[in-house]
Amino acid sequence: MSDSSLVLGPLLRHVSRTTATVWVQTREAAHVTVTCAGRSTTARTFGVEGFHYALVVIDHLEPGTVNDYSVAIDDELVWPEPGSVFPPSRIATLREDKAPRVAFGSCRTSVPHDRQSTATHGVDALRAYALDMAAHPDVRSWPDVLVLLGDQVYADEISEQMEAFIAQRRGRDSEPVGELKDYTEYAHLYDIAWSEPSNRWLLSTLPSAMIFDDHDVRDDWNTSASWHAEMNATPWWHERIVGALSSYWVYQHLGNLAPDKLAADEVWQVVQQHERSGAEHELDLTPVVRGLAERVDRTPAAYRFSYTRDLGRGRLIMIDSRAARDLRPGHRAMLDADEEAWLDQQLRGDVEHLFIGTSLPFLMPPGLHDLEAIDEAMSEGVYGRLAARAGERLRQAVDLEHWGAFQGSFARVLEMVAEVARGRRGAAPRTITFLSGDVHHSYVAEIPWQRYGFESRVRQAVCSPIRNPLPRHVRVLTSLLGRGLARPMRWAASRADRVPDPAYEWSLTQGPWFDNNLAVADVRDDGSLALRWVTGDVVDDRYDAPVLRVVADVADVAVDHVGDVEGASRQPV
Repeated sequence: MSDSSLVLGPLLRHVSRTTATVWVQTREAAHVTVTCAGRSTTARTFGVEGFHYALVVIDHLEPGTVNDYSVAIDDELVWPEPGSVFPPSRIATLREDKAPRVAFGSCRTSVPHDRQSTATHGVDALRAYALDMAAHPDVRSWPDVLVLLGDQVYADEISEQMEAFIAQRRGRDSEPVGELKDYTEYAHLYDIAWSEPSNRWLLSTLPSAMIFDDHDVRDDWNTSASWHAEMNATPWWHERIVGALSSYWVYQHLGNLAPDKLAADEVWQVVQQHERSGAEHELDLTPVVRGLAERVDRTPAAYRFSYTRDLGRGRLIMIDSRAARDLRPGHRAMLDADEEAWLDQQLRGDVEHLFIGTSLPFLMPPGLHDLEAIDEAMSEGVYGRLAARAGERLRQAVDLEHWGAFQGSFARVLEMVAEVARGRRGAAPRTITFLSGDVHHSYVAEIPWQRYGFESRVRQAVCSPIRNPLPRHVRVLTSLLGRGLARPMRWAASRADRVPDPAYEWSLTQGPWFDNNLAVADVRDDGSLALRWVTGDVVDDRYDAPVLRVVADVADVAVDHVGDVEGASRQPV
């Protein structure tokens, strides 16, 4: 471990036309100063569970400018690191007329980048992208934001490095065996995930927007009321969920918010009140974030993790599709009533390109969507107790808990999106694109927009995994099920009681691809949206320097009928 007073970061988080936020973790209580565009901004650290953090809010920047920045801790320059081989970390502010460029992906395990780990986990697509960026340091060609759609850390599938830390701390046989227990272990896991030099530099210079998925907490997190009750009956779950949500607020959510939203955040207000008080000691925020985590676990509506971000001519709406669920029998919903009302307010036009981030794909392959709908009806007791038990076992065993398994929520959100696409909520965007991950393969699905009188084309773009590939036999099965289930499951769903037919059809238009990928949605000069998936290849055993390769290019395509696609291209994989 380094002796530097900077433990982790800096992470460049929210960037607007005139503001930016920079997150750091320090070794001790300290004052953190970020110098950018000729001015310095200082923030004091706050403590959580004995660890120390700061979020520096910079508010003096000019629109459309690019400026290097540096970080000092108690007047000691700690970033950029001496002798760094990477370009300077920079802040590129937005312009109102800027066409957005959005990188996105999910599911990234944190293991070494040597031959052995690459054989089992593949090349880290994020690291390959970082190395390519460093070799081509033209900020104007870089994404405006990196959208990380869940499973940045795996709390239930730990690496050898994490296992060794747990063994030294509490032994290998203490519960939960082979999984994280509390905040301290989460802090170590984030250190492993974000400290690799290439990715650390990338996170210091690309603004990032993040949301959790199940493995950030535990596989199948909040699948159903039965799952929730089962986990709460274990002696270790309470400390696990408190550690998971507390660390998520500190490491991920805090940096998601724009300065005005930060000012309204109930937890951040405690930090600011302490700062204004002039107290000499560092604030211990532990009881506040622990209390928040406990409230969120009991009552999803207690706090909102969803948020929005303006991107010039584009807008990102990031949806919490995990903690915001209502699991009460008879009220089952992907989003509780308060969260759904918030989303209803956010889904508006008057923007050229609308991006909707949700860790779980909104448009699954149609056959799998129908399977999840049938299983939900079974599990909720429509066909009797025996079928309900079988349905519950099935949805937990094979992860039938995407939007299709919450039919009421799916139908309502789909109709909201249709209203935006028809221009009934302001001027219709040119494109409405769901950005998702989770399923460990990538694809594009599309609603035939002209058939339904939409003015916006509506697409689902999935990029998963960044680094956690499916075994080859599972890839074959997934590919067969994704397309082969469509007709038989549509037939079964159309004849099943209490399984509604979707108001709009869609189909897979490209994919699936199973590489470790990072995707980029790029608005071109003519206003069209291009999608690209890239991966990393090791050449001549150069595991330290993977080469970026294009897996697929998808341009704006003409779709007149379900399954008919023109104008898409794919490079050989």
